[in-house]
Amino acid sequence: MPALTRAMKTLPTVATVGLCLSLLVFPGTANADDTLDGNTQNTGSEQHAEASDDGTVAVAVGGVKFDRSKNGGGGSAGALTSSTSWSPPPCWYAPKYSPQELQETLEPIWEAESTGYEWDAEQREKYNAKDEEKGFNKDKTGEGYWWDSYVDKSYPPGWDECNKGPFWVDTGDAPPADIENAVTPEILAELAYAEIRVPGTEVTLAPAEATKVNLPTWAWLNGAEFKPVSVTASVEAIGIEATATAEPVSLQIKPGTPDAETYPASGVCEINDGRIGEPYEKGKADDTPPCGVKYLRSSGGGTFPLQATVTWKIHWAGTGGAGGDLPDGSFGATQDVTVQEIQSINR
Repeated sequence: MPALTRAMKTLPTVATVGLCLSLLVFPGTANADDTLDGNTQNTGSEQHAEASDDGTVAVAVGGVKFDRSKNGGGGSAGALTSSTSWSPPPCWYAPKYSPQELQETLEPIWEAESTGYEWDAEQREKYNAKDEEKGFNKDKTGEGYWWDSYVDKSYPPGWDECNKGPFWVDTGDAPPADIENAVTPEILAELAYAEIRVPGTEVTLAPAEATKVNLPTWAWLNGAEFKPVSVTASVEAIGIEATATAEPVSLQIKPGTPDAETYPASGVCEINDGRIGEPYEKGKADDTPPCGVKYLRSSGGGTFPLQATVTWKIHWAGTGGAGGDLPDGSFGATQDVTVQEIQSINR
């Protein structure tokens, strides 16, 4: 974990020691993109993932459970890019420890004496460690959880801002108001957004193999693939969840050269009756395609990089009737188009 090692070496303050211990020693850091072939991988020694055949993935108590059974799939599927500067939380707080688990996590750290006597003493006092009955809130076992931070393991900007140590929350109570990114239905929706995968965007073209100069080229996407997808995030320990749903709304075509015209002129093809664009059919050679491109010069001995990007509208609904919209997301791909220098059109 090189990024964390560098952080420890460059920020040797007491606060930073606490942060790094939270990230390095306290197990269970969760990753908003901890997937491989649709299945969540190991996210820490205190946390594990279980995947069923339908794609549902559960993270053990203390983390977030993601249900991906209604997510997009396939080899060309990918994550959304927000249309704004907004991004999902790089870190968040959620239930992580029972009283006994926190004690078993902290005491070996103090006994190792690697964090300094003064810091260890402060921590022992903070968690009332000397009281065998009430220390670590053992007298409240089953009545709440110690919450702690989880970090997106890609370490995006802001990953180190969840730097508060473990704090106790009674069952049924909201976390302290000054704790930013403590899981709520809205935070869960934002984490679910990061888990959404949408189909690839390679468009079907007609003509297929190579198009011709000044010939309108029809473009469309397989309507069966472009339907709403969703991911549900939940924290079973406190009974909250949220579902983020992505719905395709439009396709933008960029021909890859200024010497081209798009249909429509904006290059944005709106979704219509559940499909984007319209397949070419015999007898439509004189028609203007609802979605497509016309190249005004040949690609010579090469190709033009046609870029097709689908915009997805994101909305969410969660526990207690909460819900709303999140920033639109986009996902695109580039494909090579050969344009030949033939002026006539064969019908």
